[in-house]
Amino acid sequence: MTIKVGDKIPSATLTTMTADGPGPISTDEYFAGRKVALFSVPGAFTPTCSAKHLPGFVENADGIRGKGVTEIACVAVNDVFVMDAWGKSAGVNGKVTMLADGNAAFAEAMGLDMDASGFGMGKRSKRFSMIVDDGTVAELNIEEPGAFQVSSAEHMLTQL
Repeated sequence: MTIKVGDKIPSATLTTMTADGPGPISTDEYFAGRKVALFSVPGAFTPTCSAKHLPGFVENADGIRGKGVTEIACVAVNDVFVMDAWGKSAGVNGKVTMLADGNAAFAEAMGLDMDASGFGMGKRSKRFSMIVDDGTVAELNIEEPGAFQVSSAEHMLTQL
């Protein structure tokens, strides 16, 4: 079943790069007590994700935070090393937290996984964005396959 507005974010473990190397992040702890702008891409370094999706959130980070968001995070079904390298190459510089869902467990738990094996990419996450307020989905924007509109930073700004 696909997650919807009003649902709690499912319990899962994501990974981020820390000064000491890869570190686990519990979704229960990460989303508790704050407002998070979360967006997901099918894959790091892929064309739309690298040219539009991630850069849009980096460029609009101040505006999004200015509307009460305490954290902006990007999640993808890639390993933590790829997510860290992608964040560095995109110049996120602390504006966006890069989260790895290496085995697609988080995407599956939300019902937002997809099979991209036809493109040689295996199991991935659908492209989406959401506003999570204290662990509860307040806004949810799921893209149709191949589209990039409702999950953009610019669209999210209109929802805040």
